[in-house]
Amino acid sequence: MNFAAQLFYSSYLSERLERLYSPRPALKDSEENDPFWQSSDTLLSSSSKTRVSYKCGPICNGTTGRRLTLIEPERLKDFGEEELLNGDVKVHDTKVVGGPEIMLMDPPKTRRVSEFRIVPRPPAQYLRFEDISAAAFRIQSGIQKTPCTYSRLSKQYGMEIYLKKEHLQYTGSVKERGVLYLLTSLTQEQQRKGVIVATDCNFSMAVAHHAVELKIPVFVIMPSCCSSPRLRIYRDYGAMVISYGSTSHDSRNHARHLAKENGYLYLEEDESAVYLAGLGTVGMEIYEQVPKLDAVIVPAAGQYGLLAGTAAAIKHLNSQILVIGIEPEGFPLLVQSLKTDSPIKDMQSNPNKKLYGDLVERSLGVNTFQLTKKLVDKVISVSEEDSLVAMLRLQEFERFSVDTEGAMGLAAILAGQLPELRGKKVGVVVSSANMELELVRQCVDRALVLDDRVSKFSVQLGDWPGDMAKLLDVLSREDVRLLDVCHRRHADKSDLFKTKVECVVETRDKTQSSQLRKMLSERYPSICWLDR
Repeated sequence: MNFAAQLFYSSYLSERLERLYSPRPALKDSEENDPFWQSSDTLLSSSSKTRVSYKCGPICNGTTGRRLTLIEPERLKDFGEEELLNGDVKVHDTKVVGGPEIMLMDPPKTRRVSEFRIVPRPPAQYLRFEDISAAAFRIQSGIQKTPCTYSRLSKQYGMEIYLKKEHLQYTGSVKERGVLYLLTSLTQEQQRKGVIVATDCNFSMAVAHHAVELKIPVFVIMPSCCSSPRLRIYRDYGAMVISYGSTSHDSRNHARHLAKENGYLYLEEDESAVYLAGLGTVGMEIYEQVPKLDAVIVPAAGQYGLLAGTAAAIKHLNSQILVIGIEPEGFPLLVQSLKTDSPIKDMQSNPNKKLYGDLVERSLGVNTFQLTKKLVDKVISVSEEDSLVAMLRLQEFERFSVDTEGAMGLAAILAGQLPELRGKKVGVVVSSANMELELVRQCVDRALVLDDRVSKFSVQLGDWPGDMAKLLDVLSREDVRLLDVCHRRHADKSDLFKTKVECVVETRDKTQSSQLRKMLSERYPSICWLDR
């Protein structure tokens, strides 16, 4: 019997019992002969003799419990399926069966705090690939996607060399990428007040250009020793240039003072994650432009942000690609830091400040050091001579001029320090090309000497007509270009009737230079080749 039937049965039974036990009204003439009322009188009289209580029994699941009946057996069929035993009504109790019994688990045992093993949470990455990807999306409209082309020097050095020409950026430096992302990440209040930089370097030039493009006030503090052509470049960008102090240290202190007084934001090249993310976009472009790349060579200079950012991007895209950092031999800050397993703050060295002035005034940060230690496969140093020869190779074969920082990647290849890359596909980052014209000329002259293509010698000739002409005739037959000649009559008092002649000549290559040396040494035993 379901629950609805049980409820109906209970209410129906209660109503019938109430009618049975309620005081009976006077019978009409038609009801006096009714057997139902006659049987009820009989039961009532018998029940009063036995003193039975007629309170309702307990209710079980909607049904009444067992009690004595005062109803005729013939009328029991109206109350459902029941059994009549000795004049009593036996009611069947109905149980509602629920769902399966749920067994609760025992409570856990109490454990001490020392018994729990504390798993440390992994530290957040300082530079993520998502940050580099976001930087690439934001700066794509303000930065040139520079080409990465196959080099004519590939066959000469036995490997496929692809040059990433970052020197083609508007300011001639790869640092535009980090600077633009850094400026666009500033708050509106900082952009409204303006920024200030000091010293003449690639970073300051990038800030001056892109701040003006973004309508951000920019001030550049320069020492008085800065050349006029360089100051004109900053003014052409639209920056406010102020000359102060005799050294870069003085200009930096004055820039900090102005920033504090006027609310400007003082910017200098550092290892912030925003700046490194912008520089890391170079690695994304190289991976996209050169399929099946085997290695990437990156100059490790300045704050080493270019190397760290590029390595983070390359290793995320393909961990099998080698990332090799190059730094100057006169300032091997990263090499020494890796040996001591900690970044070196102050390094005692005396590099050529004319060539590496933009590099040696920086330091190696802790975060940048950890990134390079983790992601960079190899770091080597190159000499000043190899960098100058690499500049010469790029001018002759690639038809563009770079500075020493931009040529360091190729310098490691031509110096023979990477023999494991022979036959491989290698990308080389040409990072910058900001060098004054006079310094470029001096570097080219020095590189020709280092490459054994310009030679200087002195020889003693007789003070007779025709001796000088004979020497010049020998040089012309050898197809040698005479760059300079100095004729000294009274060079040495002990040798009378002798003159000393100094010549500077240029040959096509090392082979012609060695042939010239051999021929002149046989013809003039007194010849002296001057040191390079």
